[in-house]
Amino acid sequence: MRRQSGQPWVTWTMIGLCVAMYALQWVTSGQRIGITEQFFYAGLHTSSEAMEPWRMLTSAFLHSLGNPLHIVLNLYTLWLMGRMLEPVLGWRRFLALYLLSAFGGSVAVLLLSNPYVPVVGASGAVYGLFAALFIVMRRTGGNVTGIAALIGVNLVISFLPGANISWQGHVGGLVTGAACAAVVAYLPRGHRGPGLPARLDQRAATVQWLLLAGILVVLAALTVFGILRLTDATLIEYWLDM
Repeated sequence: MRRQSGQPWVTWTMIGLCVAMYALQWVTSGQRIGITEQFFYAGLHTSSEAMEPWRMLTSAFLHSLGNPLHIVLNLYTLWLMGRMLEPVLGWRRFLALYLLSAFGGSVAVLLLSNPYVPVVGASGAVYGLFAALFIVMRRTGGNVTGIAALIGVNLVISFLPGANISWQGHVGGLVTGAACAAVVAYLPRGHRGPGLPARLDQRAATVQWLLLAGILVVLAALTVFGILRLTDATLIEYWLDM
């Protein structure tokens, strides 16, 4: 793994977007349909009742107005993970990891959650970064005990009764982040040196991007499967069970 130079600009951009959206959430909180209501995600938003799939990503930039610690902890963790991972992975791969993990979290919400319960937060993407850090450290021979314990503790908290946490989004982000990180960490981009053509790097990088695109295709297919499951009859059953 080669460390890239420069600042973790993608990390700072994601943090800035979350802060800006949080400010807009507060500004529009008194309206009947504010920023939160327009961009949060529930399975209902990708069903026969509504089709707004962009919410699967936009929800990752929103946070709970009733619990300021939600955004504080998520963005602090994003800063910690991002400043370690982005310089190592490079900004393009880091951005792909982040967005795919956020998408994966929403796919898990679609498949495993009540379609009427909305979710917000960058937690799915952050759990993807947790998984990525674990895999990168393991690949490079680092001590993974600390990050493994951190993941375990946070997962336990996610499943606590009354925690009001979407464990589905956390697990979905974790699994997706692990898959993305495995592609990047275990398929190195090659090494340039005397007598080695640059196309060796380009070929390995192309394979990486094709596999990352494959992960996106799998997530899209699971989304379609989830949409097909949420028929009118299924939605009525969920409504009656609430």
